[in-house]
Amino acid sequence: MRGTGTSSATSVAGARESARAFLGSLDHPIAAEAADTVVLVVSELVTNALCHGGGIRTLNLTAHPDGVEVAVRDRSPRTPRMRTPDLNGGTGGFGRPMVNRLAQATAVTLQAAGGKTVSALLAR
Repeated sequence: MRGTGTSSATSVAGARESARAFLGSLDHPIAAEAADTVVLVVSELVTNALCHGGGIRTLNLTAHPDGVEVAVRDRSPRTPRMRTPDLNGGTGGFGRPMVNRLAQATAVTLQAAGGKTVSALLAR
């Protein structure tokens, strides 16, 4: 099984393409629904890094026997905060709760060299 893929995608569309390419390269493919979930989480974490984290530094995808880890490193040391989703104004607030719900585990790790990594472990 191919284990890790790294991308320096600078757009959400590019990150989704990188995720699909990574998933397609696995020796043991994951189910279509699980792959769609991985791509959705990549999209959300990259969007948050671009909108709130000062830009994306890296996107890392790691295949484990029972899951796929998505890790997005951005430039901001500020940890993400939960907000009440905006049902009327269109200002968001849905991404992080959705990622938390879809993932088996999530984590935020501050980086000594600056910025942080937000990661999510998803079932295969």
